[in-house]
Amino acid sequence: MEERVNNEVETNVSGVSEGSMEDLGQALEDSYAYMGNGEYDTDTLLAWEKINEYKNTGKILNVTITGVVNKGVIALVEGIRGFIPVSRLDIEHVEDTNKWLGRDIRVRIIEANMETDKLVLSAREILREESAAAKKAQRDLAVSKIKEGSVVEGTVESIMPYGAFINLGDNVSGLVHISQISNEHIKSPREALEPGQKVTAKVIKNEDGKISLSIKELLEEKRLEEEEEIKNNIPEVESIGTSLASLLSGIKLDN
Repeated sequence: MEERVNNEVETNVSGVSEGSMEDLGQALEDSYAYMGNGEYDTDTLLAWEKINEYKNTGKILNVTITGVVNKGVIALVEGIRGFIPVSRLDIEHVEDTNKWLGRDIRVRIIEANMETDKLVLSAREILREESAAAKKAQRDLAVSKIKEGSVVEGTVESIMPYGAFINLGDNVSGLVHISQISNEHIKSPREALEPGQKVTAKVIKNEDGKISLSIKELLEEKRLEEEEEIKNNIPEVESIGTSLASLLSGIKLDN
């Protein structure tokens, strides 16, 4: 291949005018780049060029684990030997790397240096991103099912000066503002709540994925229901009078 390129260049040299010498110089430079740089052959240079492109774009690559070494495994990228540290094989801790031999995995290039022949790959970041995306999708679905005015149950997960966050499950939390915790005036949420406490609250707003809750509204509704129940159980004045008259009618008084 090198002989063919040189012959082509030599052929082009004959009959070249001075005005085109600059173009000839560029042609020679291009031919040398095609043949390699003296230290690396053409295939190696092209392989590292692609590898650097993959690294810069963050491209996900499908590779096969072809070897197991100390503290990691080996996989080839464009024919170049790449190292995957055991800590970057999976999200979970990997105990036995031998079980990964021959396995196809997806990786990104996190370090590439042709001069030191160092190529480091990682699968962990991809798995973390996918896990985070799955959790977000699950949370978004759960949030969409929570309607304003509904009653929910949860656990106090954290307390702030301005209120308390309630864990509603499925990675969803709602905020009970300090003004919505109690019917009575409180200076701190800790006067009424503590972490780990089970609570029931009413959803007063669900907007842009942020859920606002109220314990106070449920307490107020319960108070009104109790007052209404007491009111309904009090007999009317006319009913009392009628019952008393019926009672007295059965009594005979001696003259």
